[in-house]
Amino acid sequence: MGETRTAESAGHPVHWPVPPHDGYTVDDLFTLPDLPPHTEMIDGILVFVSPQRYFRVAVIDLLVSGLRRTLPSDMRVAREMTVVLDKHNGPGPDICVVRGEALTDRRQTRFEAADVLLAVEVVSPDSESRDRDTKPRKYAAAGIPNFWLVDMAGEDDHPVVQVHELGKVIGTYALTGVYHEHVKITVPYGIDIDLTEIDAL
Repeated sequence: MGETRTAESAGHPVHWPVPPHDGYTVDDLFTLPDLPPHTEMIDGILVFVSPQRYFRVAVIDLLVSGLRRTLPSDMRVAREMTVVLDKHNGPGPDICVVRGEALTDRRQTRFEAADVLLAVEVVSPDSESRDRDTKPRKYAAAGIPNFWLVDMAGEDDHPVVQVHELGKVIGTYALTGVYHEHVKITVPYGIDIDLTEIDAL
């Protein structure tokens, strides 16, 4: 399960986990002690979350509220939960919509990719390449049918939502719409979100 190395930070010892030769597995993500909140695993490597902009916090709040407003009774919305894609990949989408039966216990810490209907990533400066490239490719390969990428745009720093659907033949995401003020779509269910409500957050 790897080892730890000790370094000095502001006069205090810091223990950094060192991965085993063949990388960590998703099981390690849930058993390694003292990992920072929202640690992800990409290709067997632990990814730590940096301090976040208020934009990301506000957008996640807005979208979670909007997704729940019309959510069918057999689905659930979760934020920053680990989604197990395979042995070495356990990212934590900013938001995901899952099948209701996937939530079996309020203490659970993960969902399986097969239960995820929508994954949402809000682009952050420290994770831009992962949000735009790495994660969508891995979500598509795992069969997650819907993906949203949310970015900051314009002089007023408002959210723009890019909606993607999985192509069943080619197995990659196709862009189906770009929404600047209002997301109104029918998949994975009837969703109606006024993006301008971010001004009140």
